[in-house]
Amino acid sequence: MKEIVSAALSDDAQERDFESLEVPDSYRGAVVLKEETAMFAGMASSDKDPGKSVHIQDVPTPEPGPGEALIAVMASSVNYNTVWSALFEPLPTFGFLERYARSVPGAEQHDQPFHVLGSDLSGVVLRTGPGVSKWKAGDRVVAHCLSVELESPDGHDDTMLDPAQRIWGFETNYGGLAELALVKTNQLMPKPAHLTWEEAACSGLVNSTAHRQLVSRNGAGMKQGDVVLIWGAGGGLGSYATQLALNGGAVPVCVVSSEEKARLVRAMGAEHVINRATEGYRFWKDETTQDTREWRRFGSRIRELTGGEDPDIVLEHPGRETFGASVYVARRGGTFLRGRHCGFNDAGTPFSGCCSSSETRTVILWQERARHGVQLA
Repeated sequence: MKEIVSAALSDDAQERDFESLEVPDSYRGAVVLKEETAMFAGMASSDKDPGKSVHIQDVPTPEPGPGEALIAVMASSVNYNTVWSALFEPLPTFGFLERYARSVPGAEQHDQPFHVLGSDLSGVVLRTGPGVSKWKAGDRVVAHCLSVELESPDGHDDTMLDPAQRIWGFETNYGGLAELALVKTNQLMPKPAHLTWEEAACSGLVNSTAHRQLVSRNGAGMKQGDVVLIWGAGGGLGSYATQLALNGGAVPVCVVSSEEKARLVRAMGAEHVINRATEGYRFWKDETTQDTREWRRFGSRIRELTGGEDPDIVLEHPGRETFGASVYVARRGGTFLRGRHCGFNDAGTPFSGCCSSSETRTVILWQERARHGVQLA
């Protein structure tokens, strides 16, 4: 691996230099183990320690199949799906790997007693599988997380609707938190030359999610002047959503959980910031009862900041805790966006109250649009 890293860091290394490098039979990766999926059984989520379930160990190097590439990873990042995988919540990911191996010819090598995690990377192409013509050894790349087969017409207009759509490193093996990674070549994009390896690696999942939800034709179609309520505006998804809203001429209302994050979003240019911690919003009276007075107080605070306007778009991703308040404060006829996940209790089963079991599927990045007066599926 030292020779591979040295070549990746060299400005002079060419395709033939990378082709001449020996690919190791194994490499180090951050993995969870199938034999340990019950290690947190009976524990509250807050008591589970991902440091105990994630191991750095050698795994055998996969062979790139048709349309695939083996990447030397220079940087990666941790996303929420990494944490879910490490906590085995709401269920272990090994079922995803088994299903992938059964349903897609050539994917059998993904069904292993280990799961290499990670859904972001920047790195260098080492080897390509049969049929790959655009990418070659030595190309500096980043990888987005969407793995699709596109054999069904359902995904031709929107790849997120491909029945065989999966999140690489979460629903597939050989993710980016490792020395090497296996990707489909249609996941690859050229690494921006002005970004460091680390900067390039941390943007893929969260930025593409925010862009899809707010900007793309499959999302809210955000326009100038829209008031956009952004939960978790100081985090990965929220910070990109804030920048997209500002650069698109919209008016972000940024909800954060600390003064440090409030300073961060203000530094981006946001003017309307709500610090949940200092303003003390508690949207649930108890485990089963939502507090509609808090919804109204929250809505009044938004109107105070916006000059009386309700949000045209709500970007909701925390889940159960804020779901009801988010729907309540949205403008009539406005657009409500959420990632396809919601809250789970400590047993890993869906919470009752605001979300039905059909709305708590474990497929991330899917998006639902709901308008007032339309019942959620």
